[in-house]
Amino acid sequence: MPIKKIHVHIENARKKASIFHITQELWDAACLRHRTLARNLSVTIGWDGDMLETALKTAGMVIGVPPRRDDLRKRAPCLRWLHATSAGVDGLMPLDWLPRGVVFTNNRGAHGGKAEQYMRMALTMLNTRMPELIANQHRHHWQQLFSPDIAGKTTLIVGLGDLGEGAARAARQLGMKVIGVRRSARKSRFADSVHSYARLDALLPKADFLVLAVPLTAQTRNLLDRRRLDLLKPTAGVINIARAPVADYDALCDKLRRGELAGAVLDVVEPEPLPSGSPLWDTPNLVITPHISCDDGERYIDISLDLWFEDLARLLDGKPLKRRVNPKLGY
Repeated sequence: MPIKKIHVHIENARKKASIFHITQELWDAACLRHRTLARNLSVTIGWDGDMLETALKTAGMVIGVPPRRDDLRKRAPCLRWLHATSAGVDGLMPLDWLPRGVVFTNNRGAHGGKAEQYMRMALTMLNTRMPELIANQHRHHWQQLFSPDIAGKTTLIVGLGDLGEGAARAARQLGMKVIGVRRSARKSRFADSVHSYARLDALLPKADFLVLAVPLTAQTRNLLDRRRLDLLKPTAGVINIARAPVADYDALCDKLRRGELAGAVLDVVEPEPLPSGSPLWDTPNLVITPHISCDDGERYIDISLDLWFEDLARLLDGKPLKRRVNPKLGY
């Protein structure tokens, strides 16, 4: 008797960059890499809800959070697993829309490698005073700005998940001391020491570079406020690869304009895209990148689907999923 296949529905949004689109070709390639797991799956691939309601009637698993999430239990009676193709799920909280018994996972683990490369660039850029050098070039102004060796300096990383550990590896490769801060003081093999949020104020004055790599939750919103920015030394640099509301950007820009910080690199802003009239564009010694720090431009979906298949194997074996979102923590 043939085994009934599990219906997997993939929901794409055309407004997202193409690197986040799961096409039939990319799905087929992933199935070839995971033949044993894939043989019991059937797939439908939709775009902007064009077939969503029909697919939800029989889908046991959905990759890509539906834009409309009300009454999911009725619309998707067979649903057992819903997977978000991003790591950050703050925009989906609270999970009061998620039907009881449905497992919700995010894309944790897909970003660390690229984050590591970006952070090597960002740390080196700030140490070399590149934002100021670029500004001088645009002004046709010749000024020799000499910088010290980055080795031996201290990077303070707030958040030691996939992104934070990528940042820690980058800092270690550059010969830097790494101090980590996260919800618990649990050790990390990539940091020289790890502390809880309660120690953040005492650690900020030690930082040559401050890296924000935390998920956005009630605890981390405005974590780097004006008071904490004042605890940083004027030679420090700030890098945010987390979410914009984690930091007070108005206060950050004020300090940059007054020369009370050496520079900043922001990969996240609010809103996105950043409006042309935003004062961030013209803030001195600030580099803005358009939320591209941690996503592999060629292999993002390949990496993501491999992680999904890894959790599928765990699900079929009755094991806890590695990327399950904890609604109490917000990630």
